Amino acid sequence: MKIWLWRIYYTVLTTFCLLGLTGASATTDKIHDVELRIGIVQRFGDQPKEKLQLEPSSGDRLKLKFKNGNRDQTLVTANPVKLEIMMQALPKPVVSERVVLGIYRTFETAEDSAKNWRSLGIEVEIAQPERWQVWAKRSVYNTPLLRRLLLQTVQKAGNKTAFVDTQILRQIPQPTLVVDGKRYSRKNLEISSGKNLIKVNESEKPQKARLYGGRMSVQPNAYGSYTLVNEVSLETYLRGVVPYEIGTSAPTAALEAQAIIARTYALRNVRRFAIDNYQLCADTHCQVYYGLNGVSPSTDRAISATKGMVLTYQNELVDALYSSTTGGILASFSDVWNGEDRAYLRPLVDTPSTTLWNLSRQNLADENNFEQFINLQKGFNESEQQLFRWRKETSLPDITKGLQKFLKVKNSPFAKFRYIKDIKVAQRSKSGRILKLDVKTDIGTFSLYKDEVRSAFAAPRSTLFYLQALNKGESSLWGYAFVGGGLGHGVGLSQTGAQNLAKLGWSSPKILQFYYPDTQIQILNNEIKQTS
Repeated sequence: MKIWLWRIYYTVLTTFCLLGLTGASATTDKIHDVELRIGIVQRFGDQPKEKLQLEPSSGDRLKLKFKNGNRDQTLVTANPVKLEIMMQALPKPVVSERVVLGIYRTFETAEDSAKNWRSLGIEVEIAQPERWQVWAKRSVYNTPLLRRLLLQTVQKAGNKTAFVDTQILRQIPQPTLVVDGKRYSRKNLEISSGKNLIKVNESEKPQKARLYGGRMSVQPNAYGSYTLVNEVSLETYLRGVVPYEIGTSAPTAALEAQAIIARTYALRNVRRFAIDNYQLCADTHCQVYYGLNGVSPSTDRAISATKGMVLTYQNELVDALYSSTTGGILASFSDVWNGEDRAYLRPLVDTPSTTLWNLSRQNLADENNFEQFINLQKGFNESEQQLFRWRKETSLPDITKGLQKFLKVKNSPFAKFRYIKDIKVAQRSKSGRILKLDVKTDIGTFSLYKDEVRSAFAAPRSTLFYLQALNKGESSLWGYAFVGGGLGHGVGLSQTGAQNLAKLGWSSPKILQFYYPDTQIQILNNEIKQTS
């Protein structure tokens, strides 16, 4: 489908492959901006007596609009406005239910699961009450009978972890608004200001306030609480992303590459929070977005120089995944998540050298090759980084406790195991990522797959590791050392690697072509597809 982007479209007709960043301003000056909806406080009201404070910038005023009965009411103030949660008792208990078909670490895995359920004729929706979940669509499975019939069906088909999440509500959170000493109870609220700048403070300390561009709204979400949504233009949003994702002191080419990737990522992922009527979150489940406090001339110049530029593959926005540190080897999409591979996300040795490691001859799916690779230190783009290589020792009791907690959240029958007998890597990908990890316990052996591994253990910073059994001088097993590299999923651009390549003189197009082979930089236009 074509990329129809909420309210405002790009009108640029020129599409080109970027050969350099100079000379682009004549084209990019014609670009109109796109408005995004970012959940900056996603579950306001999960905790009783939560508070937020909204403030105008110096010399400005806040405009607050809400429904008062059947009519709109508007308040204007130059003073801070408090948003508070009050718990409202219900006249009688209310049952809230949903069928949870699966719980996942990432949106990517949840989305693939949702696709599989839909192929079976079951309508679903993706939610994030805390971890990502796939729910049977509430508007379809809207009675207790339908929910339980569905649960019986999927459990008979072999899905033993699906369950009905039932809550008895005796009180519900009610957002209240305190303006100039007067209190108003309102579920929907729109906030704007004359300068399009609003400060948001989640703490009692004034120095913790964050400044955001655009407007705000408070709206109900799918979990019985509320979300503070920032309605902000894409280019202003990037000013609050790039400094926090890669820093302000990175070389210019790395900053420009990050700006293009962050812009592409945002536009490709606007579907993530459809269930809650906004598009993106403000943390690492999307991109880190902390508003305008951290803006700097260096990141602003990179955003301006790349205005409207996105990365595409066959005229479709790429799945612009990136991580802090790859550990020296890029992963394929399917090394980490379920779903179809992307041709431009492939295993590559993260080094400017062509002789450091021959991946076609020394496949990292082989355990011996992998251990040899992980013990290499020099010659990579990330060699000087602290998390390029790491080792973490963990005792069996700590491993057991973490696994039991993980399995309980997953509603797994193995959550009742008492002790671990053995842990073994059963399968690796070509890039060395763990595809399957077997855990032998007193009640049987279960397997962890791909990105589950990082959720199940506290020690590994990525799935690029091997295990060493430790005895600590005793006859019995003490625990394991996790020996690995990288931070994050390792798919796509390495932020630390990009900085090294920029220091070597690489341009931003060359950096992006290295991390996303066979892709093109284009000015966004309405012929570019969002997803296939």
